[in-house]
Order: sequence, then C-alpha cells, then structure tokens
Amino acid sequence: MASNYLEFQFKIDPPVPASEILIAELGALGFESFVENEDGVTAYILKDEFQEEMLAEVQILDSDEFEISYSSSEIQQVNWNEEWEKNFQPIVVDDICSVRAPFHPKPETEFDIVIEPKMSFGTGHHATTHMMIQFILKNEWKGKSVLDMGCGTGVLAILSAQKGANPVEAIDIDNWCYLNTLENIERNNVPEISVKEGGAERLGEKKYDAIIANINRNILLNDMAKYVSVLKPGGDLYLSGFYKEDIPIIQEACEKLGLKFQENLEKDKWVAVKFSL
Repeated sequence: MASNYLEFQFKIDPPVPASEILIAELGALGFESFVENEDGVTAYILKDEFQEEMLAEVQILDSDEFEISYSSSEIQQVNWNEEWEKNFQPIVVDDICSVRAPFHPKPETEFDIVIEPKMSFGTGHHATTHMMIQFILKNEWKGKSVLDMGCGTGVLAILSAQKGANPVEAIDIDNWCYLNTLENIERNNVPEISVKEGGAERLGEKKYDAIIANINRNILLNDMAKYVSVLKPGGDLYLSGFYKEDIPIIQEACEKLGLKFQENLEKDKWVAVKFSL
C-alpha cells in the first residue's frame, strides 16, 4: 500500500526571499513537492521518510530575519500532476504581459512568458514580482544591458530580453533557481541572457544600464553599494522585496550612494521603487 504524505503549512513573514530558501533547505532533506502562496509555502514529504529531527537542520527556521511558523497534517496519496495544474495559475499584468505554464493556452498579450518553476507547483508570483513586471513594461529597455539580481525563475530577465535588452545577466544564490532560469531561458528562446549562481560577490567590473533586484530589505541594504558600483551613470536601479514602511531606510541608503528617487509602485502592502544614478 502506498504511503501517505505529511503536509506542512509554513507561514512566513516576509515571504520573499525566505520561501525560496526554505524550499531549497527542505528539498535537500527529502521534501519532494511544494506550493508557494502569498503567506508562505506548503511542503510535502512521504510519511515514512520523515523524522522530527529533520526540521532542526533547517537553518532558516531559526533566522532572526523572518518569522516562520508551521503546522502539519497527514494526507492521502496525491496525484501531483493534477495538483500542479490546479495550483499553477497564469497571471496577466496590465493586459500586456502573461506568465503561464506550458499547459496553459497562449493568451492574446504582447509579451508571453512560459515558465515551469522547479520543485514548486505555484508560479511564485508575489506582489513584488507583479510590480517589477509593471516597471519593466512601462520603461524603455531596447539595447540596454541589464542585471537581474535574485532572478528566481528568470521571469524579469526574460521580459527584459523580450523588450529588447541585450545583454542580460541573471544571478541567484539558490541552485534550483539557477538551473530553473537556464531551463526557462531555453523555453522562451532568449539566448541573450547569461546566468550565474551566487550573490553580489559574482559581480565583476562589467557595468549595466539597469539593475533589477527583487530580494529583501536586509540583503538590498547590505549589497546596495555593490549594485551602484556596477551601474552606469544615468542608469536605473529597480528594487523590491520590502514593505511601504521600509521606503525611508531604502531611500536614505540609496541617496547616500548618489541615487535619486524616481517613483514607487504599491501592491498588497509591498512596494517596488525606481532610483536613477
């Protein structure tokens, strides 16, 4: 008889980028399927393969940067393909850009991005991703060199390339995100994007016309000087992954580095901000 699964509901505040980190750590311990949502992550593991001490190895659960709580329950064997299709809903931003899975019908939008997130049923399209897509849609990218820090599934890098940016570089510290971005680049036929695994330490002397960083407040503050060091004069820096009340501290850090505030977008208490050098 097939073993039942244990379902763990993790509530995370803030969920970005903690959800991706949590998925990576749980995956390394044998959790095999995940659903991302606005509040956090639902994770699944075979009951026979779970041991309570496993969770003691999940370092992010003890992080001071995030508040993470969880509950668990036993569920029957699941048809994962059916669950994947049920939970992976396409999104359309401003009636211009769609983000969908391969099994969704192609919509009548100017830009169409097809992704299949690795080890996750959900698209992971948080409010921050939505706003960053809006920023890309409303600005000019043709011929610009672009850096996407914390690229995740590669959606923002792919859209930048579709809007004419070239070259585009995408970087993520998570191995699954690195591999998934490579897959999605091929899937969307945008070979002008190169991908690196790592963090700000992977940045060299190359300069960019625009930098996209959808990460979280503490990482942004820590790496801001490095971003500015590789931003061309007159270049734009797009930031998200933090709340409206965090704007003053982000703006102060940016202005100390010579950046000027341009505008911000707001959605579900989250914000995305544009600065220029």
